[in-house]
Amino acid sequence: MGKKFKCHKISEGCIEAQAIVSKDNIMFYLVNPETGVIIEKAHDLEGKSIANKVLIFPGGKGSSVVQADGLYQLKMRKNMPAAMVIEYPETVLVSSAIIMEVPMVDKVDPEFYKEVKNGDIIRIDANNQVIEIL
Repeated sequence: MGKKFKCHKISEGCIEAQAIVSKDNIMFYLVNPETGVIIEKAHDLEGKSIANKVLIFPGGKGSSVVQADGLYQLKMRKNMPAAMVIEYPETVLVSSAIIMEVPMVDKVDPEFYKEVKNGDIIRIDANNQVIEIL
């Protein structure tokens, strides 16, 4: 059994996938929709794919239109994150996650952020408000 943490459900769902952790805010418009690779220069995940991973990040940046469109383009090519753990949710990302049916949680126990690393396998059960590092 892994280590479990409480979280708050924003968008429902259960998922188990590899973690990718960013200290930088993400503009989904600067993610290549064909590959899921972040193309933003000097971003801490530049050159890394967020496709089908549990994306752990502080929040979004950029206008609401480009954020929603960026996520939509990823979804159309099946390169969306499997789930999102966000520290500072904003309306456009919350509504996009709900509409696009991507599990999203926030208000995770601060200890989680100290423990989680890139490549960890994460299980999110947003419905029961539990996140687990396996």
